[in-house]
Amino acid sequence: MSSLEDLIPLVNRLQDLVFNTIGSDTLDLPQVVVVGSQSCGKSSVLENIVGRDFLPRGTGIVTRRPLILQLINIPTNGTAATPIPNDSYSASNHSGNQTNSSVSSHGADLQPILNENNSQEWGEFLHIPGRKFYDFAEIRREIESETARIAGSNKGINRLPINLKIFSSHVLNLTLVDLPGLTKIPIGDQPTDIERQTRNLILEYIAKPNSIILAVSPANVDLVNSESLKLARQIDPQGKRTIGILTKIDLMDHGTNALDILSGRVYPLKLGFIGVINRSQQDIHANKCLRDSLQAEKEYFLTHPAYKNISHRCGTQFLAKSLNQTLMSHIRERLPDIKAKLNTLMGQTEQELHSYGDKAFSSPQSRGTLILQLMTKFATTFVSSIDGTASEISTKELCGGARIYYIYNEVFGSALSSIHPTSNLSITDIRTAIRNSTGPRPSLFVPELAFDLLVKPQIKLLEPPSQRCVELVYEELMKICHNCGSVDLSRYPKLQTKLIEVVSDLLRERLGPTSQYVESLISIQRAYINTNHPNFLGAASAMAGVMEERKLKEKVEKDELRKTALSKMNSIKGEGSISHLVNNSENNNSDDYDDIDDNEEILIKHKRQPSHIAGANGSVSSSNGELHSKDSFLNYFFGKDGSNPGSIVANGNPSGLKNVKLDQSSFSSNQYMSFNPNPTTAVMDTLNQQMDVTALNDLDEPILSDREQLECELIRRLITSYFDIVREIIQDQVPKAVMHLLVNFSKESVQNRLVSELYKESLFDELLMEDEGLAQERSKCEKMLKTYREATKIIGEVL
Repeated sequence: MSSLEDLIPLVNRLQDLVFNTIGSDTLDLPQVVVVGSQSCGKSSVLENIVGRDFLPRGTGIVTRRPLILQLINIPTNGTAATPIPNDSYSASNHSGNQTNSSVSSHGADLQPILNENNSQEWGEFLHIPGRKFYDFAEIRREIESETARIAGSNKGINRLPINLKIFSSHVLNLTLVDLPGLTKIPIGDQPTDIERQTRNLILEYIAKPNSIILAVSPANVDLVNSESLKLARQIDPQGKRTIGILTKIDLMDHGTNALDILSGRVYPLKLGFIGVINRSQQDIHANKCLRDSLQAEKEYFLTHPAYKNISHRCGTQFLAKSLNQTLMSHIRERLPDIKAKLNTLMGQTEQELHSYGDKAFSSPQSRGTLILQLMTKFATTFVSSIDGTASEISTKELCGGARIYYIYNEVFGSALSSIHPTSNLSITDIRTAIRNSTGPRPSLFVPELAFDLLVKPQIKLLEPPSQRCVELVYEELMKICHNCGSVDLSRYPKLQTKLIEVVSDLLRERLGPTSQYVESLISIQRAYINTNHPNFLGAASAMAGVMEERKLKEKVEKDELRKTALSKMNSIKGEGSISHLVNNSENNNSDDYDDIDDNEEILIKHKRQPSHIAGANGSVSSSNGELHSKDSFLNYFFGKDGSNPGSIVANGNPSGLKNVKLDQSSFSSNQYMSFNPNPTTAVMDTLNQQMDVTALNDLDEPILSDREQLECELIRRLITSYFDIVREIIQDQVPKAVMHLLVNFSKESVQNRLVSELYKESLFDELLMEDEGLAQERSKCEKMLKTYREATKIIGEVL
């Protein structure tokens, strides 16, 4: 292990190495951080330690960027300046004659400081490598200009530090950080939040556990008001790494002194307090040299009655030596932690560098191999995403093959199910189609041509959702394609773009044939209407169903009429029996009504009279209104209009024109039975009146004959039956077609298409061109790793 004197230069080497390559102190190297309020004497303390005037001065905030100051001791005449025993203190007069006086233990020999003609002193800035500044006034101007360049001229502060090295034979190895002074109220053009900015910047530096806090406080201000000690206590509550500096001791009120503070009885600090005396503002204006200032400081502590007993622990000379020894001890104590952190940073950097991948290969064969590997990986990811075997599967939403399945069964299936077979067919459309299909001749049967004419447009309704199914699957495949990138592939954005373009072109090529095939599936179903399909309802079954519904409807109507009759009977019991009225109208000498069923029959006949008129002579049918399914099927299906109950023949038209709507209010049983002895005549008179009214009121709503109603309902049922068959076929065939022509074809062809389109030596350079940002990140990462390895070697020289 090297000597302790080598520790500070070692840290300086590490600091230079880190700042030169990384730009920030990622290792948290040990250093002395100077903290204090404005005008507390921070700059003067640093200048006294260096022995030169080199820091900017002025009003307001002068230090607006952190100044990392490295003091490097260089040999004098072949030997480095070494501390001398504490019982001697060197001084000199203006003529240069040196006088040794035996005094105390002020620390390191400051004899070189007093020799201002020493030419072996210069400064170097990290931002101007290789240039030496021998004129310290020029160093001050460079600090000012560099501060203005980064922090601007509005008195704002900036976190980017200025790195300055001072090489001298009369300084001890030290690393100091000068920070902006704490301020309360902005002055002039200072930012309004200058206090917050300054405080945050100081906390950022002193919060590092490897930093030694040099808290500077003026002695002529009560210590309880010291902002520097307040911040230091916030970060270092036990005072283990805080050194207190008392300036302006000579400016304290007469009769007072700082002996209790310097002795540690007021505010205890493990590293103690050190008192110094700086040049006054008058001395600075008078250009009093530091040699005389240091001599006056020494004499003040030696001759002052309160401080002469502790003069060996006061002054700039003792401060420099104490900082040197404290920093070396701190470095020795923290060095193992620094090495451990360095190993951690090396591991993290290696892992990050590995994530960026290796640089592209130089030979065509190696580049071709790399491109082929990336192509294969891309194609494999594309296929596995569709098959559901990808290594990374989302748990938040459906994707890939699962999304395609959802499209087939949920989206497409629901769209087909929502289509009503005849919702867009009105009664007028169906009746017009039936009439048009018969031409000038009356039909004996329900025309089959009308069914074909109507069902084909309905089948066409299945095409839009089928085509939309194709589009949705295509969109999902495109989404899968765009999500197939990997970390390795992201390094080469042009290759990734080309891979996506090739697969997108393949999908677009397959979209056309798939859409055409799906369209042909619909056209095939419309080309031949197979009424012999085993699942087709057929005319006979459809007719039976219609008649069954009619019987059920008539039964319901009959039940309603029965209820109405009973209610009317109850309402007229007080006026006489209804059978008496009926007997009078028919000259019947029977007694009161026999039972309630006879009365109901009369009312039912009365209610149904208008719908039982047939023939040109207007005779009333004696039928009771009930149709047997066999007779009804023959009568309606074969067009026997003459025996069609409920049809009205006008002017010899056998097809019937309209159903007559009767105003039931004009046919109350009481009025009918009381004022018309002949029911048939009354009904016929009312029919003649109501037909004219109906013709006027129902021009917009077609009024169909029973035959037309039956035919329309029959056609509607047949369309629904056949449409359901076709819908089931389409729901099965479209997903199969899409899978075969689009999905499976793309899966099987993607690898060959990528190789044939992109595996060309002329494209290798273009495809393997790395992303500029990623290349910069890798280069930065490589530089950091190299820096950490070199830092490990430097630390290895000591440990």
